[in-house]
Amino acid sequence: MVLTPSEMLPLGTALPRFELQQVWGPEGPLGSGDAGVPWSSTALAAEPVLVLFLCAHCPFVKHIEPEISRLEHDFGTQIQILAIASNSTQTHPQDGPTGLVARAFQAACTPDLFLFNAQHRLVYRGQLDGSRPGNDQPLDGRDLRAALHALLQGRPINPDQRPSIGCNIKWHPS
Repeated sequence: MVLTPSEMLPLGTALPRFELQQVWGPEGPLGSGDAGVPWSSTALAAEPVLVLFLCAHCPFVKHIEPEISRLEHDFGTQIQILAIASNSTQTHPQDGPTGLVARAFQAACTPDLFLFNAQHRLVYRGQLDGSRPGNDQPLDGRDLRAALHALLQGRPINPDQRPSIGCNIKWHPS
C-alpha cells in the first residue's frame, strides 16, 4: 500500500461525463437481469451528487465504511450517491475495470470524495474527516458532513479543504 493524497480537482469543475456498468442499485446488488446494464452520468437528476472512489481491499476504505453507510442513511434522500471501484480488475480482480472514470475526476487514492451541487459543479473534494486507521480520531465524517449541511442549507462551503489520504489507485496496465 502506498499512502497517497487526493490531487484536489479545482472547485467549480463540472461533473465529468462518464458511463459505467451498473452492479448495485438503490436496494442493493442488482439482479442478474440488471447487472451490467450501461449507465451514464447524463442520467443524473439536477440534484447534488456525491461521487466516492473506493476499493475492496484498502484499509482506509474499510475504516470509513461505517460512516459512508451513515451518510447514505442521513443524506441519501437529499443527494445522489455514486460509489465507484476504480482499480484495474487485471491487478485487483475484486475492483473496477480500467480506471477511466477515476482519471476523468483526477482521483488519485481510495477513498477519494467529490461533492457536486445541483448544477453539477464541484463544491467539495477531500477528506471525510481527520480519522485514519489507528490514529484514534473519531470517525464522524465531520468535513464532508459540514459541506453537505452547508450545500443543502444554501450556505457557502468553506473552500479550505484537506485532501483525502488513502491507498493509491491501481491503474489498468497499458
